[in-house]
Amino acid sequence: MADRSGVPRRKPVPPPQPLPEGWAADLTIAFRRKLSTKRMNELSRRPSSQRRSSSRLPADFFTDSRQPPPLPSRHGYDATPQQPQMPSRQAPAAPFSPPPPSPPPQQLPAALPSPPAYNSLKNLPTVPVPPTDTKSLRFRSMLMSLSNTPCKWENPGLLDEALGAIPLQRIYDMAQEESDLFTAEAASLGPNIKPAWGYQDCVVRALMKWFKREFFEWVNNPLCSTCRTRTLACGMAAPLPDEQARGANRVELYQCANQQCGSFERFPRYNDAFVLLQTRRGRCGEWANCFTMLCRAVGSRVRWVWNAEDHVWTEVYSVHRKRWVHVDCCEEQWDAPLLYTQGWGKKLSYCIAFSADGCCDVTRRYARNPAEHAAQRNRSSEGVLSHIVREITALRRRDMDKKEKFRLNADDMREDAELRKVIIEALAFNVSRILPGGDGGGGGGGASPPADPDAQKAAEGGRQSGAMEWVRSRGEGGRNQFTGPGPRPRDPRQQ
Repeated sequence: MADRSGVPRRKPVPPPQPLPEGWAADLTIAFRRKLSTKRMNELSRRPSSQRRSSSRLPADFFTDSRQPPPLPSRHGYDATPQQPQMPSRQAPAAPFSPPPPSPPPQQLPAALPSPPAYNSLKNLPTVPVPPTDTKSLRFRSMLMSLSNTPCKWENPGLLDEALGAIPLQRIYDMAQEESDLFTAEAASLGPNIKPAWGYQDCVVRALMKWFKREFFEWVNNPLCSTCRTRTLACGMAAPLPDEQARGANRVELYQCANQQCGSFERFPRYNDAFVLLQTRRGRCGEWANCFTMLCRAVGSRVRWVWNAEDHVWTEVYSVHRKRWVHVDCCEEQWDAPLLYTQGWGKKLSYCIAFSADGCCDVTRRYARNPAEHAAQRNRSSEGVLSHIVREITALRRRDMDKKEKFRLNADDMREDAELRKVIIEALAFNVSRILPGGDGGGGGGGASPPADPDAQKAAEGGRQSGAMEWVRSRGEGGRNQFTGPGPRPRDPRQQ
């Protein structure tokens, strides 16, 4: 149609029609159906070895030949509006036929070894569980009793008394001199080098030297108080009321070796650190008890470490290095955690550290190669031990404020990461010895390398404290100890 000038006229555009109700939902359903069909077709084309099941429906079953519904009309001159229909699956065009069977797997040569069973990983992760059997309950009772030892050192009045027995000015002068040496050594290595140890660490080191060389006395067999000759062990005796009042749970009985004298000597084993300030003698139990209390008196955070193989020692927290440091005052060793496994040649099962603010299983710090240095842990399951450790820690921190708990929890997490790193380094070292060019000679495996020169020096020899016969009877003589047939005799005198 044209006007009088011959120019065709534009057809008027009708107003837009409203969209039918539900057209967006129908379009969404159609899109999802199309996407699902595409994914199923791709999955059906995969090789049979990658399928979870050997039987699959044919690809034609998932084919949807219908086109998605057209958009609804929006203009008056469009085709007649059609109601959108729901897409539906069509029946398969061909009958079902299963895919051909996959070829049988190739047989491995008979010479190849079977894969490992990984029995060592069957208990991971460790879930804390409360003790229920008699053996575990007895172990819990013992650890609960041992955890009370560090709490006795928190009395301010008794700590002041302990400070009176220490030549503080002399200790501080020795610590300042050593701290200046560490600072000068770090300055000579570069501007950003940190000193090896801080001033408080040097205070504990100086205290350890004074305690070992001048203050405390090691007792194998006490001398006769009458004729000052050696004595022979006769067994154990019940503590007298005076000895029991001062904290002696057991008493060792000795007789003078001189036949003309023949007098008896009593050696009470005191557990009270403040009584030991007056007696100043004993073996590793008395040494560690008194020394750890003196470290607490000079202001250090301390731990008292109990070992199931009849030994105890100390751990001091180094603020300078932000970690716990091993200290053995009997051997005058500082930061030498490999002393017992590489130096003494012992196998360790349990090393539990107790402090006034918690408890921790630190066996991984001292037995770094479980295949060679770990003894059997059969007093309880690992889950029960984890529960006991957490129970003691929660008991010690029950009355602390929230800020102090957060700080201690952060220290615990840092220490756990450190212990995990120790085990990983030991495993990596053992693996490196198996590789070509390693010194393992075909997988024999050796002990992990010492963490520092102090630990390497401590691992060079056996135990220094105690008589040679007593050390050999305990199996702590190191590489040169006597190894005769049959089991080693065990000394009846416990720590």
